[in-house]
Amino acid sequence: MAQESNPNPSDTIEQIAKLREQVEMLMRERVTPVLADAASRAESALGTVREQTAAMSERVREQPIPAVLIAAAVGFLLGRVMR
Repeated sequence: MAQESNPNPSDTIEQIAKLREQVEMLMRERVTPVLADAASRAESALGTVREQTAAMSERVREQPIPAVLIAAAVGFLLGRVMR
């Protein structure tokens, strides 16, 4: 007769505990550092964008006529390209 394999509940619980430990270790060693690095890069990029926006705003305040002419030229070119 073939033996039926009924897993022992304590063996199953041990396997689940080991798997949980492995997942937690992977999260600590691989995922968390990658997420921290991505967050740091995003924060740095956001700071750069804010600085560039402030610089551009100041330049437009200092020279409004060239800024308007440039914006009009860009709008005209985009309109021609989109046709």
